[in-house]
Amino acid sequence: MPRFADLGLPVPLVQALRRAGLETAFPIQAATVPDILAGRDVLGRAATGSGKTLAFGLPMLVRLTRAASAPRRPRGLVLAPTRELALQIETALDEPALALGLRLGTAVGGVPIARQAQRLDRGVDLLIATPGRLADLIAQGAAGLDAVRVVAVDEADHMAQLGFLDQVTALLDLLPANTQHLLFSATLDDAVDVLVRKYLRDPVLHAVDAESASNAEAAPDLLVPQDDPADQPSDTVTTARTPAPGGLESTPNITHHLLYLRKADKRAVVTEIAAREGRTLLFVRTQYGADKLARRLRESGIAAATLHGGKAQNQRTRTLAAFADGSAPVLVATDVAARGIHVDDISLVVHVDPPADPKDYLHRAGRTARAGATGTVITLVTADERETAEKLLRDAGIRPAHTEIRPGDRHLTDLTGARRPSGTPVPDPAAPAPPPRPRTDPGDHHRRSRPARSHSTRRNRHPR
Repeated sequence: MPRFADLGLPVPLVQALRRAGLETAFPIQAATVPDILAGRDVLGRAATGSGKTLAFGLPMLVRLTRAASAPRRPRGLVLAPTRELALQIETALDEPALALGLRLGTAVGGVPIARQAQRLDRGVDLLIATPGRLADLIAQGAAGLDAVRVVAVDEADHMAQLGFLDQVTALLDLLPANTQHLLFSATLDDAVDVLVRKYLRDPVLHAVDAESASNAEAAPDLLVPQDDPADQPSDTVTTARTPAPGGLESTPNITHHLLYLRKADKRAVVTEIAAREGRTLLFVRTQYGADKLARRLRESGIAAATLHGGKAQNQRTRTLAAFADGSAPVLVATDVAARGIHVDDISLVVHVDPPADPKDYLHRAGRTARAGATGTVITLVTADERETAEKLLRDAGIRPAHTEIRPGDRHLTDLTGARRPSGTPVPDPAAPAPPPRPRTDPGDHHRRSRPARSHSTRRNRHPR
């Protein structure tokens, strides 16, 4: 694969990437960067974890150089479905933006809107936003989109799945007619096609399948097959590999397993798996279920944290930080995390509750085996879930291994590293730190520890 230096990026940006240990471009980056730099509209599909953020972010930054942004009028815009994804995009682009002298800003829910308005008032070159919060800022007059030169919609299919499509189209309608449009997603379906047909002009389509994303010798320009050749963008190259049904993809670096167990054994099995070494992600169906499972794991001696939509932004930020730095090696999450978590070295993903549909399965699974690493995905299946779970994996194009397990099984240990927990309760690793205790003078403490005797006490001890 080519190096970033070969893609037409400016020297200061290449040097910043090199300082971060990045020299060779991933396939989706090698495919899209030149076209975005040339000003083309781009439609990109690649497996999650394949480097989409830098694929659109780096050339967007280059397109915004050699000009200044006015207060409240960003010149670049990235729309993301979740606050976690928006903040992680900002983190990924922070050093490259600094190298080019550009200013980033975020507009997401869960944090004070006044602070974001103040940041926009100082001038932002590239704004990374969730649709709802950006709409609020525009309604307050704190942001305008009439100066945007290039916009990227990230995880477009998840936008539609969350019901954000109307908000996204309303925002895109506010952009100037000559704005460059970029649309990136792990899957391309009918909902995404609405955005493609309405906003992308003569787009170049780059789709990198999972096999190519993990193979440094794969061709960078690939195409998702279309039903009607007349509907294809003008510039495309077709891959010979047929994707899974519905355009869904799974990386070959992941091994998938269906583990059949008795409902009465499920709690013990989950606890043994969570006690393993390594970063582990457990998916459950509900917020209540996530909180309950994490609490039980901590009572068993496992430092587990919780992430779901019911958490405030500061709680979610602490949780992701604890998961990333290893102080919380186990994260229990709902599907809000399937697209919002971009943490390396997640070696095991566990579907404690099987997901609702094939897309949810693949996006959950995509949290492991990122950036060419390997990973394991297991789904715990009770007797009443067996038929539904097997059909779901068939629809996702997955051929898992099937195994009957019970607590303490040697096969469970070999597969996941499961082990018996310590049984000593541990605190919530994502809880806020207690406020510091005020410092006192030791002499003051000594004096306070000797209560003064009352006059009545002295009279009783020394009667007249």
